[in-house]
Amino acid sequence: MKKTLVALAVLTAAGSANAGIDLYNDNGVNVTLSGAAEVQYLQTIQNSDGKSDDAGLHLDDGDIQLNTTVAVTDKLNAVAGIGFAFEKTDVTNDELWVGLANDDFGTVTFGRQMYISDDMGIGKDYELGLEQVDFVKTEGNEAIKYVFDNGTFYFGATHDLDAAKADGTAGGTDFLGADGTVTDVRLGARFADFDVRGYYYTAEDLSNTDVDAFNLEAEYVMDAFAFAASYGQVEYTDSTASADKTDVDVFEINGSYTLGKNTFALGYNRADASVKNNGAYKTTEDVVDNVYANVTHQLHSNVKVYAELGYADGDNTDYDMGYLAGMEVKF
Repeated sequence: MKKTLVALAVLTAAGSANAGIDLYNDNGVNVTLSGAAEVQYLQTIQNSDGKSDDAGLHLDDGDIQLNTTVAVTDKLNAVAGIGFAFEKTDVTNDELWVGLANDDFGTVTFGRQMYISDDMGIGKDYELGLEQVDFVKTEGNEAIKYVFDNGTFYFGATHDLDAAKADGTAGGTDFLGADGTVTDVRLGARFADFDVRGYYYTAEDLSNTDVDAFNLEAEYVMDAFAFAASYGQVEYTDSTASADKTDVDVFEINGSYTLGKNTFALGYNRADASVKNNGAYKTTEDVVDNVYANVTHQLHSNVKVYAELGYADGDNTDYDMGYLAGMEVKF
């Protein structure tokens, strides 16, 4: 089994940046297990009601991922993944997919999985950088995904055959029997320390909303310094009343500096939402500026602790200062 194929298989799994543990590797069959647990003490900037929650412990993230790669021929592997997500007291099976991987042509997978657009974003925040382009839905039960990466150029695309079907995911439970679809694409290139990519996303009938969006991203690493910027636009249209629309322009810029085991990051976000008629999906016209800063200390390659401050100011929305301290353990 070739190492490149293992990497391609891992790329198809969300939250699988960890190397993982080799459970079995023999006779052309490789099985790996990876996971993460993350807990924070968090004071949010704003909740869904426009007011901050009281500070307290926040179970930010928990994941367990099991991947397998089986050599079918010298250049063709069968791949599969099963993943579980832990949110508060809920445990959900968020990944269940199978597929084929080829050294020259990439990896195609079928089933319950994250879309390629789930990888979108250059933010260096943990919780207190406000959300940028909101694609409404970035995972599904009936998704077909293709990923190609030759080291310099990379490409990915997803098509969800029934994105609005009730499947326990956000934006789906109210639309049993609907035939909403999602298609997204990513195209990128790496040149030495520079990485540039673009995402395009189009969807129909997500929470009674049609979505058309793009996001452009660039990252540059210079020794201990890292810089990133992105610009995106998204148009939400009410699928039952096409005159009701919301247009959002989003911009982010950030940078970080690593000194030994410590990384310091600073970022700025700006979102400008304009509403036509009654609007769609987001119905508040607002311009929001957001800044955040954090420091991360790497206790071990699989263990980090961090602290963050965040503040936002909106034309029509009130925000409070947010802060957090957290710890993540991976395997």
